[in-house]
Amino acid sequence: MAEEEGPTVELRQRKKLKTSENKESVKEEKISDTPVPERAPKHVLFQRFAKIFIGCLAAVTSGMMYALYLSAYHERKFWFSNRQELEREITFQGDSAIYYSYYKDMLKAPSFERGVYELTHNNKTVSLKTINAVQQMSLYPELIASVLYQATGSNEIIEPVYFYIGIVFGLQGIYVTALFVTSWLMSGTWLAGMLTVAWFIINRVDTTRIEYSIPLRENWALPYFACQIAALTGYLKSNLNTYGERFCYLLMSASTYTFMMMWEYSHYLLFLQAISLFLLDSFSLQQSDKVHEVYKIYIFSLFLGYLLQFENSALLVSPLLSLVVALMLAKCLQLNVKKGTFVAKIMKVINFYLVCTLTVTLNIIMKMFVPHKENGHMLKFLEVKFGLNMTKNFTMNWLLCQESLQAPSQDFFLRLTQSSLLPFYILVLIICFLSMMQVIFRRINGKSLKETITLEDGRIGGRPEIIYHVIHTILLGSLAMVIEGLKYLWTPYVCMLAAFGVCSPELWMTLFKWLRLRTVHPVLLALILSMAVPTIIGLSLWKEFFPRLMTELMELQEFYDPDTVELMTWIKRQAPVAAVFAGSPQLMGAIKLCTGWMVTSLPLYNDDDLLKRNENVRHFRLQIYQIYSKRSAEDIYKILTSYKANYLIVEDAICNEVVCEEGDKLTYSKYGRFCHEVKINYSPYVNYFTRVYWNRSYFVYKINTVISFQS
Repeated sequence: MAEEEGPTVELRQRKKLKTSENKESVKEEKISDTPVPERAPKHVLFQRFAKIFIGCLAAVTSGMMYALYLSAYHERKFWFSNRQELEREITFQGDSAIYYSYYKDMLKAPSFERGVYELTHNNKTVSLKTINAVQQMSLYPELIASVLYQATGSNEIIEPVYFYIGIVFGLQGIYVTALFVTSWLMSGTWLAGMLTVAWFIINRVDTTRIEYSIPLRENWALPYFACQIAALTGYLKSNLNTYGERFCYLLMSASTYTFMMMWEYSHYLLFLQAISLFLLDSFSLQQSDKVHEVYKIYIFSLFLGYLLQFENSALLVSPLLSLVVALMLAKCLQLNVKKGTFVAKIMKVINFYLVCTLTVTLNIIMKMFVPHKENGHMLKFLEVKFGLNMTKNFTMNWLLCQESLQAPSQDFFLRLTQSSLLPFYILVLIICFLSMMQVIFRRINGKSLKETITLEDGRIGGRPEIIYHVIHTILLGSLAMVIEGLKYLWTPYVCMLAAFGVCSPELWMTLFKWLRLRTVHPVLLALILSMAVPTIIGLSLWKEFFPRLMTELMELQEFYDPDTVELMTWIKRQAPVAAVFAGSPQLMGAIKLCTGWMVTSLPLYNDDDLLKRNENVRHFRLQIYQIYSKRSAEDIYKILTSYKANYLIVEDAICNEVVCEEGDKLTYSKYGRFCHEVKINYSPYVNYFTRVYWNRSYFVYKINTVISFQS
C-alpha cells in the first residue's frame, strides 16, 4: 500500500508544481504585458507644472475678485461705511437680522462659554419661551465668527459687522473657486473654470441670494458643499493616483461634515447626492468601492452631527441615513454573479427594489421610535404642493403664496437664455445623457468596454464623474422646476456643467462619432472647437455684460428707510426694557437686532410653536383669508395677551397689500379689518389698544392692561 501511495503523492506534487509554475508564468506575462511607466521628459513635466500653476492661480484669483466685487457692490448699494450702526443693522432683514443679533450677543458676553450657555438657554428673545438657539437656528457660523473675531485681535482693527460680512464674502469666493476647480477637473482645462465663473457672476440673480440677505444659512453652507462636490469629482476619476485620492477623500470628509453643521436642511441635499451615487453604482459604472466609501462618510457625518448638535433627532429620521443604511445592507446581501447574464440583470432589479423598500421601511421605523417634530411642516408643505393632500392650515396656505415657493417664472429662463447659458447647458446635458445611456445598455448586455477612455473613443458617458453630475443636475433641476427658491442650488451647477461641456474635446468627439464625420479629422476638429467655442462665448459675454457689471459698481444706490430708523429709535428711548412687542415676524427680527427687546414671534419656520404664533399674529393683517383679517378687537386682544405682549406694531404697507389672488374673495363678517379699524380710534378698539407712536409706515399701540369701556 505504501509503495502504491508513493507514485500518487509524487503525481500530486508534480501537479501542484505545474499549477504554481503556470500561475507564476501568467503573472510574469501580465507584468511583462503591462507597460512600465517611463519618466516623463523634463519639458513635459514643466508643461504640466505650468498648466497646474496657472490653473490654480486663475482659480484663486477668480474667487478673490468675486469676493472683492461683492464687497464693493454691497458698499455702493447701502453706503455702508457712511451710515450709523442702527442704519447698518436695518439692512439685515427678516431671519438675517436674527442670525446677526446672536453674533452681537456672543461678542457682548463676558466669555465664550457664558455666551454659548446664554444662547442654549435663551429666554430673552421670544416671550414665554426658552429656546436652544444654537440648535434651533443652526448658529454655528455665528459661534465660529465670534471666536475668530476675538481670537485674531480683529476687535482692535475692524468693526464687528465688517468682519462678519467679510467672512461671508470670503466664503462666496471659495464657492466660486470650488466651481472653477470642478469644471477644470471634468474638462481638463482651466478655461472651463473661467467660463464657469463668468456665467456664475453674470447670472448671480439666479445663482445666489447673497445680495439680498448676507447671513442666510445657505450662504454659509453652500461653499462647503461646492468644495465637497469638487473633492467628489476628483475622487471618482479613474486615473487618479493614490495621493490625490487620499487628499480628495479627506477634503470630502471635512467639507461634508462642515456642510451638515452649517445648514439644517443640508441632509436633504446630501440625500439627493446619495441617490445619484446609488444610481451610478446600480448601473455598474465602475468605482463601486469608492461610492461605498462615500456612504461611510455620510454615516460618520450624520452621527457626529447628531452628537454635536445636541442630539438632533432630525438627523436620525432623515431619509439620508435610511438610504445609506439600506445601501450598506444591500451590499452585504449581494451575490457574486457573472456580469451580463440574465441572472445578473434579475439581481440588479431585485437589488434596486430591495434598497427602495429598505429605505422606506427603515425611515418609518426610525420615526416610530425616535421622538421628532423637526421639519414636519416641510413634508406637509410638499404634500400640498404636489397635490397629494388638501389643507385649510393657515401657515401652509400662506407658504404656498410665497413667490420663492412658486414655480419659476418665464423671466428666469429668459435671463439664462440671454446669457447663452441655458442653450449650451441643454446641448451638453443631451450629449452626456445619451452617451451615458449608450454605455449603460452596453454594460447591461454584457459587452466589454475599455476601462481607460481615450479621446478617440468618443465615449464621454463612460466616465463615472460625468455620470454622477448628469444624474445630480437632473434631480436638482427637477426640483427647481417646481420651487423657484431651489434654483439657487441648481443654477450654479448649470454654469459648471455647461462650461465643462463646451471646453471638453471628449464631448465634441462623442458628437462627431455619432455624426460619423469623415471630411475633417474628428480629433483635430474636437480640439479646435473645445478652444474656439468657449473663446467666442467669453468674448461675447465680455462685450455685452462687462460694461453692465462696471456700471453697477460705479452707480451709487441709496438705501433710505427713515421710518424704520425712527421706529427703532423710539423703542430704545421710550419703551420699557421688559416690554414685549408683537407684529409681523420680519419686523420682529429687526426689533430683536436693533433694540434687543423681546418679541412674540420670529421669521423662522422650523418650530411648530413659532409657526402657531406667527399664524395668530398674522390674523389681523393678512388678506389671504378675510375671515382671519376681519377679527374683533377682543379676539386680537386675547391672542396678544396670551403671549404677554405689551405693544402691537401695525405696518401700513402690509395692511394694504394683496398677498394672494384668493384675497380678493370676500367673506362675510360683521367686523371690519382690524388693521384699518384700529386706526380710527373708536370703541371698542380704543378700549383695548392705545396709540402711542406713528409715522408714515408704522403704527404702535400699547396693549391696555386695564380695559376701560368708553362709548
